[in-house]
Amino acid sequence: MAAEASSGSLIQVVSLLGAAVVAVPLFKRLGLGSVLGYLAAGLAIGPFGAGLFTDPQSILHTAELGVVMFLFVIGLEMRPSHLWNLRRAIFGLGSLQVVVCGALLTLVGVASGFSWPVSFISAMGFVLTSTAIVMQLLGERGDLAAPRGQKIVAILLFEDLLIVPLLALVAFMAPPVAGEVAASAGARWTAVGMALAAIGVLVAAGLWLLNPLFRVLANAKAREVMTAAALLVVLGSALLMQLGGLSMAMGAFLAGVLLSESTFRHQLEADIEPFRGLLLGLFFLGVGMSLDLAVVAQNWPLIVSGVLALMVVKALCIYGVARLARSSHIDALDRAVLMAQGGEFAFVLFAAALAAKVIDPVVNANMTAIVVLSMALTPLTVLLHKRFARQAVVSMDGVEAVGERTASVLIVGFGRVGQIASQGVLARGASLTIIDNDTQVIRDAESYGFKVYYGDGSRPDVLHAAGAHSASAVLVCIDDRAAATHIAEIARGACPQARVLVRAFDREHAIELSRAGADFFVRETFESAMLLGREAVIATGASAEEADEVMAEVRRRDAGRFDLELAGGLFAGRALVLRNMANKDAAHGGVTG
Repeated sequence: MAAEASSGSLIQVVSLLGAAVVAVPLFKRLGLGSVLGYLAAGLAIGPFGAGLFTDPQSILHTAELGVVMFLFVIGLEMRPSHLWNLRRAIFGLGSLQVVVCGALLTLVGVASGFSWPVSFISAMGFVLTSTAIVMQLLGERGDLAAPRGQKIVAILLFEDLLIVPLLALVAFMAPPVAGEVAASAGARWTAVGMALAAIGVLVAAGLWLLNPLFRVLANAKAREVMTAAALLVVLGSALLMQLGGLSMAMGAFLAGVLLSESTFRHQLEADIEPFRGLLLGLFFLGVGMSLDLAVVAQNWPLIVSGVLALMVVKALCIYGVARLARSSHIDALDRAVLMAQGGEFAFVLFAAALAAKVIDPVVNANMTAIVVLSMALTPLTVLLHKRFARQAVVSMDGVEAVGERTASVLIVGFGRVGQIASQGVLARGASLTIIDNDTQVIRDAESYGFKVYYGDGSRPDVLHAAGAHSASAVLVCIDDRAAATHIAEIARGACPQARVLVRAFDREHAIELSRAGADFFVRETFESAMLLGREAVIATGASAEEADEVMAEVRRRDAGRFDLELAGGLFAGRALVLRNMANKDAAHGGVTG
């Protein structure tokens, strides 16, 4: 009997692997993407296909760890300073999109004849976008570090945080049971306390325990133990958040953020990557399996109209909010297409609402089918958008994509800084390749006699095609700090022979670039401010030689301050800042230029 059970389990494992190995390359070859391949494979082998699996929810429950690991890896890329820079996008743009989409989708439910509570729960479940699908699609096209990708990531983070208050709201919406009102109020306060305690324990462990632990394990030189420790951190943080009543994925993301400054960051990412990829693929397989074709066939008018109505309304809301937040038409349309679907947290919300008797089993089954279908349709809508809409909006007339170039110097970004930086190289007579991803900049530059190629410097293949592998220097002159840091990291690994020279936004950005491996960086206002300061010193009556000595001392103090900040944080070197108030502590602010 044990042998038969083991054989049955092995058949299921082989079926999962076989379906993925066949479907994913086939769908990618057809240009449909890996996500749709996983979904189709899951549908084929699930209970409504070949019937090799009868309980897709158990697969989904295990495969959720793939989403957890994905958010841990994203957290490793989100240094606290970078996360702080995204605060407006996370809480401002994210909350605006959720409120507008939630209100309009609720009205769609009410207009369809459902009660306000059912409409609200269904709408909020659909508002929670699929983090797994959107992250996968962004990663496949190399947009995770791009500005528009970062805004989408910020909104997804806010939506993941939103599941906590939504679950609490479900408890408040539940029909009252006699004699349980006081008890339920006490239970809610207990749940809040447990959630705060879980966050506190995780933050404390991340600040004072994890780095020393990995240092000890690294000295032991046991690679398999390091891998086990990486898995322990991810799964342990997820479990801690789950015990606190919070999202497992958010726990893993927070652990990743706390380790983002660690010297072991790249090692952790390499250890987690194989597990993340496998489990994330398993998650998509589980979503495909959970599409109940019997429910769809029985209620197809309601489900089809629900999918179309909710996706269209949500897409229009997202587009409107993006344009209101001053995003371009292209970025707003791209965000609307990517995020116009429900997500995996909708299943959690619907299950809680069903248990609390806010919705009935029929609504739960129909809304689950609608969400799964919307997730399955997303890769198709993205593909259609890529093939038709973007080509109609972005004109490549007169623009040449970079390909197989070689030069002594590569400049990424040809704005004000890139244009000035090119002059010294050209005066020296050295060969130069310039790339930019703004077609208008490329056309404008040509009228001044510059050949600028179209290319996204955040992609390793584009850097290679632009000749970074043979260049002696790569100048990153773009004005987006997150993308500049990402390009510096990629260039450092892709072209170790080249000096990576980067335009920094401010001191904080310069510290990020130093940790990313940039060979040289200059703060965009520093040199001009130093020249102004020198002229001010001369205006006080100093000679040119005295002014040079004074400014040389300022440079020495600034360099010393920077070294202290690199080791101890943004305010570690504040004692070296000269002030015009005696004994004034700068604890409440800092000089960031």
